[in-house]
Order: sequence, then C-alpha cells, then structure tokens
Amino acid sequence: MAFESKKLINNPNDVVTEFIEGLVETYPGLQYLDGFPEVKVVLRADISGPTYDKVALISGGGSGHEPAHAGFVGDGMLTAAVCGDVFASPPVASILAAIRAVTGPMGCLLIVKNYTGDRLNFGLAAEEAKAEGYNVEMVIVGDDCALPPPRGIAGRRGLAGTILVHKIAGAAAASGLSLSDVAAEARHACEIVGTMGVALSVCTLPGQPKSDRLGPGKMELGLGIHGEPGAIVADIQPVDMVVSHVLNRILSKDTNYVPINRGSHVVLMINGLGATPVMELMIAAGKAVPILQLEHGLAVVRVYTGSFMTSLDMAGFSISIMKAEQAILQRLDAATKAPHWPIGVEGDHPPAKIPVPVPPSPSTKSDEVLSRPQQLNQQGHALEIAIEAATNAIINLKDSLNDWDSKVGDGDCGSTMFRGATAIQEDLKKYYPLNDAAETIKEMGSSIRRVMGGTSGILYDIFCKAAYARLKLNNQSEITPLQWSDAFEGAISAVMLYGGAASGYRTMLDALIPASTILKQRLTSGDDPLDAFVISSDAAIDGAESTKEMEAQAGRSTYVSADILTSVPDPGAMAAASWYRAAALALKEASSFP
Repeated sequence: MAFESKKLINNPNDVVTEFIEGLVETYPGLQYLDGFPEVKVVLRADISGPTYDKVALISGGGSGHEPAHAGFVGDGMLTAAVCGDVFASPPVASILAAIRAVTGPMGCLLIVKNYTGDRLNFGLAAEEAKAEGYNVEMVIVGDDCALPPPRGIAGRRGLAGTILVHKIAGAAAASGLSLSDVAAEARHACEIVGTMGVALSVCTLPGQPKSDRLGPGKMELGLGIHGEPGAIVADIQPVDMVVSHVLNRILSKDTNYVPINRGSHVVLMINGLGATPVMELMIAAGKAVPILQLEHGLAVVRVYTGSFMTSLDMAGFSISIMKAEQAILQRLDAATKAPHWPIGVEGDHPPAKIPVPVPPSPSTKSDEVLSRPQQLNQQGHALEIAIEAATNAIINLKDSLNDWDSKVGDGDCGSTMFRGATAIQEDLKKYYPLNDAAETIKEMGSSIRRVMGGTSGILYDIFCKAAYARLKLNNQSEITPLQWSDAFEGAISAVMLYGGAASGYRTMLDALIPASTILKQRLTSGDDPLDAFVISSDAAIDGAESTKEMEAQAGRSTYVSADILTSVPDPGAMAAASWYRAAALALKEASSFP
C-alpha cells in the first residue's frame, strides 16, 4: 500500500496492535491482554492482580508516543499501560480490563495526562472500578509551560514530565507505601516539574499525507505532542538560542509554573520527539546544563537524555526540569526493570499474552434481579414515574436545545440528549430492575453510554455511576430522601472531579449544584421530601437561566464571543434543569392521587 508519507507499516489500522506484539517479544518481562483490537493493554508478566501486594500503577493514553507508555511497564515503574489508537484516548473497557488484571488489595493509582478524553475515560473507568470494589485513585499531570495560564478548565497539557512522575510513583509503590501515600508523592511530583517542546517538523499519522504546515527554515516552539500548533512559529535558530529560550519559559517567574529558584537542585530531561538523532539530543543536553548553571544559578544533579515521550516521526525535542529534592532523587535512583528507563532488563520469557479478565460475578445478585420486575413496589413505581417524566422533558426540548447549541456550540446538544432519553425509555420497559434503585441508576448510565457521544454522554455516565456507588453504600431496601440527596451530591462531585468544571463555568453544573444545595437544606430542615424536591427544582431552573450572564469556562462555548453568550442560556444547564424539574413535578402530582 502506497502513501504520500513513507511508513514501514502494514495496515494503518493495525499499527498499535502490531507494535504491542513486537514489544512483548522484545522484552520478556511484558505481556499483553489477549483482547485485540478492542483491548490493548501491556502489563507486567510477573504479577497477578488478586495476589499483588503493592499499589498497582496504570497509565496510558493515545498511541504514537512510544516508548510511552508501554515501554515504562516494569517492576519499579508502571504495572500496566493502556494503549489507545494513535492520538486517541483508550476506551473505558480497556482501562477497566487493566485495573482488573493488576489491582490487588493495596489498590490502584491511575496516572493520566491532562487531556479531556483521557480525564473522562480514565475517570469513568475509575468510578466503575470503585463500584466493583477496587480501591482506585487518579492523578492528573499537566506540566506544559509553553502557554500562559489558561482560561477556564482546559489546564496545562501533559507532556514528557509525566515519565518522571511514573518513575517517582513507581518507586514509591515498589517500596510498599499505601495508595494514599503513593498518590501524594505522584501529585507532589506533578507540582515540581515543567516541560516545553520545540519542533522542526509536524508528525505524520499512519496512512495520512504529510503536513506542510511548517515551511522551510521554520520551527515551532511550545507545541503539543499530538501535532497541535505551537505557541510561536519562528525561523530556525542555533540550538544554544533555542535551549536558552525554552529554559527561560519553563523557569519564568511571570507564570511561576515550577517552584524552582536560584540555588535549587534540578533534574534535566532532554526528550526526543521521534525523528531527532541522538547526536542532536546530546548537543541540546550539553548546552542546557551550563545555561542552567550559569544563567539560572541551578545545580543540575541528574540528566536523562533520549526518546521518552515522542510524537510519531516529529523532529524536535522537549526539555523537562524538575526540582530535585532528596526524596525525589531517591525515587529516581531506585531500581526498575522498565525497559525504556535507562536501565537494562533481564529474565525468562513467559507466554506473550494472557486472557482478558472479566468482572467478578455479583455474588448477591441474580439474573432475575437485573430485569424488570413483574410487580413494582412503591419505590419502583415512583422511580418509573420520575424517569418517564425526565426523559419526556428532554425529548420535548430537543429542538430548543439544538437551537441554543447552534449559537454557542456545535448544534447537536438536543439530538444527543434525545438519543440518551429515548434509549433510557426503551430500556426502562425491558430490563431496568426498578425495585432496586441503585442498579436502575447504574443501568441508566449504561444506556446513556451506548448511544450518547461526546462529552455530555460520558459526563452523564459518570454521574450515574457515582450515584450508584453512593446508593450501594446503603444496605436498606428502601432509600431515604436524605440518601437520595447524598447520592445526588456525590454524582455532582464526580462530574466536577473528572470534568474539571465548577459552579459558574456555564455548564450543567450551574443547574445541578444549586438544586443539590437547596434539596439538602430543605430535607435537613425537615421539609416534606416532595416539597423539597419541587423547591430545589426551582433553584435548578434559576441556575440554568443564570448561565446567560456567565463567561464560558468549559466546552465549545469558550470560543464564542461574550455578546452571543448573553442572549442564550447554556444548553447543557437547561437540559439538566428540565429533566430535574419534570421528575419533581411528576412525583408531586402522583402523590396527590390515592
């Protein structure tokens, strides 16, 4: 097969699976889960999740950054790496498979680069794993120093500094620390590292034509690792000047991204982006050290030079600087068998692949429970009324949501929500176990995930899975209003955690947060639960309407002018307020009839 760009590959759709097959044949300490092409997970060959007595470390993301992340799987670093398609976040099912395969009683830490798809997919996988009984935490790495502090929730991108975080967290886990302590060390490492890159060419995706975005004699400063445009396009300069500029940006006191001052000890990483000769990387390292010493007054105590996190065939490099505290150096110097950390590996060659683990069978649930009951109890009947009313409200609001979204987004909010609402209605008739409220909420999330694309679908799935986890904590068959309120609050917290938004960001949270607050207040004060529900729905409507006055700090509305935003409410907030209000009024009306 011929392409405009030259690649030594077979089918472009098979590059990730064929890379993994070659990787495990090359390094005997690695295996993969036999779930190609849907599940692409590389893991240590020397452990089994149920008996593993240390914290498991899982990272991953889109492929194309090799050796990251699979090349850093090994004793002392990652326990498993989840590989997505090229530059695409891995699906939730693959992440869950990795968690199940390697997580033992000590729990699991997910180390995730700060990109929306990775945050949401790893976040939803974490919630589902928690619901299955696993102890999971997540750390997000954002070490990019190229751009000014971002507006809204996008945050700094995760770059090559992530590899240093892997090493530090891996050594902490290998020492036997608890999950909370390993997570704390990883988060601290994220706070003391900064990275910036420079490229001489744009990467070429397998099977795609070569980009000519960068003309002859040009270089790009502050690029991302997926071929995104950089902060500056400039004429190619001598490497001394390029290195000096990059170091000045990382250590700038204007952004204050890293807590490094004159007199500090630092670690330096020079990272090749895929098509940079070792000679050029070593030249950059040789220039960076004296600049750090003489111009910035820093003591360089460790230097790592090589290709750690690439961008396919991009020519260029990134520089990472980390503050070198004594505890950090101990972690970096600790032994590891990860093949692409600059230490060799050894060992016999076990089987190259093992089966994909399946989720544990629920010991207390039967197939009959997870189907629609023949007869509904009082709680099941109320739940059916609320679900039908909420979904009908969304179905009827489809055109209005699309109209609002055409002005402030991409115009499909109503269609997306409509798909979710109709799927829930269909599944409600077939198999929702309505007498079990927690399982019903969980199944609603599964219905949403199946048909709703984009950010809204995964956020609502996270919402449902987090509510389910809270509801499962209650052993009573009947859920009290305060327990419903607590589940609602927990679901909102999960959306905030993984989505990154908060009150005032012009999202669905601006309807849900005030509703949750008022509901908890009214119930705690002893109000009738249905009255409290209706009153809190007023707060949801008011919150959604108030988004007209807000500056967008999340989603596609961040790119829309303020003049347009002031005339249109946030579609996501209006949708949330509408289904919440409809459910409250339907339950109140139903209570009026004997």
